Amino acid sequence: MKAFLLAGGDGTRLRPLTDTVPKCLVPIGGVPMLQIWLHACKNLGISEVLINLHAHAELVRQYLQRGADGIRFRIAEEPRLLGSAGTLRANRDWVASEDCFWVFYADVLNRADLPAMLRLHQRRRPAATLGVYRVSDPARCGIVTVGDDGVIREFVEKPKNPASNLAFSGLMVGTPELLDVIPARTPADIGFDVLPHLAGRMLPFMIKDYLIDIGTMENYLAAQATWTDLMSIQSVARVKPMAGTTTL
Repeated sequence: MKAFLLAGGDGTRLRPLTDTVPKCLVPIGGVPMLQIWLHACKNLGISEVLINLHAHAELVRQYLQRGADGIRFRIAEEPRLLGSAGTLRANRDWVASEDCFWVFYADVLNRADLPAMLRLHQRRRPAATLGVYRVSDPARCGIVTVGDDGVIREFVEKPKNPASNLAFSGLMVGTPELLDVIPARTPADIGFDVLPHLAGRMLPFMIKDYLIDIGTMENYLAAQATWTDLMSIQSVARVKPMAGTTTL
């Protein structure tokens, strides 16, 4: 099984950290987010990871060349950002032989039960299975409503009047059916341009474990204080920080 690791964002909300370091290399407990993700992918038995890059792409290349935790990887550099869905569309041939594949947002720090999420998807075989979790600020998120049959009936990105507080986590199992609805324009976004069109064909997987989007400085600092799973941190191979890497 393959996985897209979406890491191409500029990380503007994490400045000044991301003035010299890409968001995927900012450290949590001394370990770059990218290394945490590669370790998770290895534990899932993922065969290859495609990482899209934009800002500070060369630093990520250098990091991966020093060691990718035994994971095969492919880099898709985007001089012009394609958007989260645009990255999937541009690399559709890479997953052409896959019945399903993972899509991970690289700034989501989590301890979700991803094997259980995959088992649900394989048992029910929807167009996509979305990891969802309850949030206190649904107007800022992609929000799902779920029917009595356990199927996602509506998806609205950043709704003005949220119908629920169940938010898309940035963790997803996708299929060719999902790829088929990506619009042929650039940029294209998963939340705005794809998932609303798959209502009735998606399943939610409820995440009650640790999950935080480190995309803002507030959340990044919160992650530093709450990422207390020492066994997880210790099991990731520590490397010397790259020049320009900031450790809080």
